[in-house]
Amino acid sequence: MNEFERSRSSLVSRDQSVIWHPYTQMKTALPPIPIVKGSGVYLEDELGNRYIDAVSSWWVNIHGHSHPYIAARVAEQLHTLEHVIFAGFTHPGAVALAERLIGILPSGQQKIFYSDNGSTAVEVALKMCFQFWANQGEQRTRVIALKNSYHGDTFGAMAVSARSAFTGPFDRLLFGVDHIDAPNGENLAAIRKQVTALKGKAAALIFEPLVQGAGGMLMHDPGHLDELVAICKENDILVIADEVMTGFGRTGKLFAMEHLVNRADIMCLSKGLTGGTMALGVTSCTDRIYRAFLSDDKLKTLFHGHSFTANPVACASALASLDILQEEETRSNIKLVVEKHGSFKEKINGHPKLKEVRHTGTILALEWETGGDTSYFNSLRDELYNFFLGEGIILRPLGNIIYVMPPYCINEKELDYIYTKIEEALARF
Repeated sequence: MNEFERSRSSLVSRDQSVIWHPYTQMKTALPPIPIVKGSGVYLEDELGNRYIDAVSSWWVNIHGHSHPYIAARVAEQLHTLEHVIFAGFTHPGAVALAERLIGILPSGQQKIFYSDNGSTAVEVALKMCFQFWANQGEQRTRVIALKNSYHGDTFGAMAVSARSAFTGPFDRLLFGVDHIDAPNGENLAAIRKQVTALKGKAAALIFEPLVQGAGGMLMHDPGHLDELVAICKENDILVIADEVMTGFGRTGKLFAMEHLVNRADIMCLSKGLTGGTMALGVTSCTDRIYRAFLSDDKLKTLFHGHSFTANPVACASALASLDILQEEETRSNIKLVVEKHGSFKEKINGHPKLKEVRHTGTILALEWETGGDTSYFNSLRDELYNFFLGEGIILRPLGNIIYVMPPYCINEKELDYIYTKIEEALARF
């Protein structure tokens, strides 16, 4: 056995000696699966077992693993410029990416602020909103958010997320948020009353357009969300669209806000931005937001930044990902996933073991009937997770909810295999 083989064989034990994994109770968790290679929709472990990455590795990998075009652009950038401080300096990749994004984002987005990930993109958006009003002499300290929302794990992002087991240890430290029901055809009048009562007090509304991801892949009618945005506009409350998960084709359009008529003041992007290759976050905003920070008074500056803001290598991977995203082949692939998901939903709708089947764009969610236990920690979650792993599919349930959100390069045969195994799971569990 050579040195490389020795290192692979001991990867799990080495990991357990030094690593603390996210969202993991390290005392009771099974050993991690050592992944050593990725190609297309597949990940391969050290024993040669292959897994279909049906959740796009936490929703980031939209074009498949180890994409040669992205790899080539990243390698080229590494030989040119790996990083430069972004205060007082700029570089071609950051400018080109900002230009590309403004060209494809819903109308009104005019400026791009770079950060590192989805949570920080949300933090930037919140700080923009609070300071937007402060710079004009208004101290607006509240935010409106939807129940069941999730916006990240940093403190501001936690504050505007739903209170849960994940925020419990920190709840008393989080700032005040008015959580409202997601709008539907029956509650818009009540929501209008709630929002109007917060006029002059709420700095912003933040919401996940169309699909609330970590909250359970909850899906909402764009028309009702449009009404909510309109109500906020009427009351001069800024609107933040958190498209960290829904951006870059996930809902069938480039951005979920394209399904709405009204536009957000600020948008948050990450995950699919670089095709899952590098960490990068973006907060875009309208000219109205940007101009509120232009002043001879330096205290009106947006005091926010990161060491790796607008990292050139990350920008190169994002530009390459956008190239692929805008190819006709990718658009056709997205259409295929949308149609296949829709057909499978029709096939299993009404199954006695399913409470509900939900579908938006390339996202399919199946909610198991569990007799009231819908918590993230219910035992069905682990049973389903391990079943699919055993069948060579990575599906990471949200409690009793299975969702399929694959890379766009997945083919019909691979999708049909996933659907077949879901039907087997329905027969078994």
